[in-house]
Amino acid sequence: MDNYDYYDLENFFNGSNDTGYPESIVPEEVHLCKKNDVVQFGAAFLPTFYYANFLLSLVGNGLVLCIIYKYEKLSTVTNIFLLNLVISDLIFASSLPFWAVYHKSEWIFGRGLCKLVGSCYSIGFNSSILFLTLMTFDRYLAVVHAITAARSRRTSYAFLSSIAIWVLSILASIKDIVLHDVMDGGDGLLCEMTGYHQTFLTKWELIGYYQQFFLFFLMPLLIVLYCYTRITIRIMSTRMTEKCRAVKLIFVIVFAFFICWTPYNIVILLKAIKLSFGDQNDCSNALDYALYVTRNFAYLYCCISPVFYTFLGKKFQNHFLKLLSKRIPCLKINVATLSSASKTTSIRSPNTDY
Repeated sequence: MDNYDYYDLENFFNGSNDTGYPESIVPEEVHLCKKNDVVQFGAAFLPTFYYANFLLSLVGNGLVLCIIYKYEKLSTVTNIFLLNLVISDLIFASSLPFWAVYHKSEWIFGRGLCKLVGSCYSIGFNSSILFLTLMTFDRYLAVVHAITAARSRRTSYAFLSSIAIWVLSILASIKDIVLHDVMDGGDGLLCEMTGYHQTFLTKWELIGYYQQFFLFFLMPLLIVLYCYTRITIRIMSTRMTEKCRAVKLIFVIVFAFFICWTPYNIVILLKAIKLSFGDQNDCSNALDYALYVTRNFAYLYCCISPVFYTFLGKKFQNHFLKLLSKRIPCLKINVATLSSASKTTSIRSPNTDY
């Protein structure tokens, strides 16, 4: 599953490490930590969360794609970023059913899918947070530096920025593509980082922890806080009639980002500190349980972020009502009302009109 979940489980099962690369295995004495309770907890609760997140992502992102296809064009920077965010979230969500089955029993999908699913999970998860950050920065440019940004915010800028995000996400996920493999865990097959000396795997595990915390959490969080602070100051200095609503929406966005991502990344940092400086004979399960719980909030945010960001804006609310009005005629009045109201709004949210 997550690169960081099964380091102790690998030691616990400690079965045959036959991965097809016997020459790269170096026997060494490893302290065993029994994780029966953690494994049972994961088997009992995680599959349900993963299936739920997968379905939410499929329905929500599918709806966003439908609205973009019917009512929007890819000639705007915002919609290009939004489409990339939807794609990254669908790539990530596509891995969740596999991990759900894995937690429930064992890895039954073979070596090829182990590498493919592990890389899809990592690439989708990393690119999702980076696209959210990029969209926030783009909103900052459009609102705070509207005149100067008008010349630079072209489709070429959007495509080049998107390509850079995908390249960075893939580079950050190379270790998962290379190191993920199937191993015999004694009680079943595992899909984990394996096939190399334990010291080598521990080093890359630490790199993954710190990469996740600093590159995919702390830096995006600081950018989001700075951009929305400047956007809020800008909005409050205008004569915008709905500026209070705009500020409330900004607060909701920042609060949701913070509440979903912070607990998970704090646990990641604590696991990194424990692995670097803690007692290696300490077999406490507290961080393992905390990781299982907090990670699902981060997963949920990844899966629903396009829906969350999209439907805060009046424009996409209007498009959604148009879709519904085809089946529910009484909604046509509301659509007309929203259309006239949205024309009076001049300041935009991260993706759409406030």
